[in-house]
Amino acid sequence: MAGTIVADTLTHSTAGSIATNYVVEGSAKAWFSMNEATPVFNDSFNFTSITDNATGDKTVSFTSSMGNANYSVSQSNANSGTDYTRGTGGAYDHTVSASSYRYYSCGGSSASSNGYLRDDTRMKQIYIGDLA
Repeated sequence: MAGTIVADTLTHSTAGSIATNYVVEGSAKAWFSMNEATPVFNDSFNFTSITDNATGDKTVSFTSSMGNANYSVSQSNANSGTDYTRGTGGAYDHTVSASSYRYYSCGGSSASSNGYLRDDTRMKQIYIGDLA
C-alpha cells in the first residue's frame, strides 16, 4: 500500500518536536564508504557508480541528482589500519555538478602544491544539500 504523510511538525513523546523542514533539509542526501584501490562501495546511499580516472582521482555519480552544484561534502580518509587521521591531505574538489562529484584524494596539503595523489583504503564522504 502506497501513501503520503503530510505533517509540518514531528513530535516525540519525551524528546520534544521538530519542524519537518529540518529533517528534509538537514539530512544527508548521499554518502559512501569505499576502498579507493578497488574501487567499489563498501556501503552507500544515493550513488550509482564510481569512475576510476587515475590514482587518487575518482568521480562518483548520484542516483538522484542534487538540486544544484552548491551542496556540501564532508569526508574522512585514511590509508592503513593505523592511519585513522592525518593532519594534512584529504579530498579536494575537481569537478562538481548536480549529477556527479569528481575529487582528488591527496596525501599532502593539496593536489597542486606538495600533495601527492593516492588511493585511500578508507574513504568516507557525506553530501548535504537539496535534491533536484
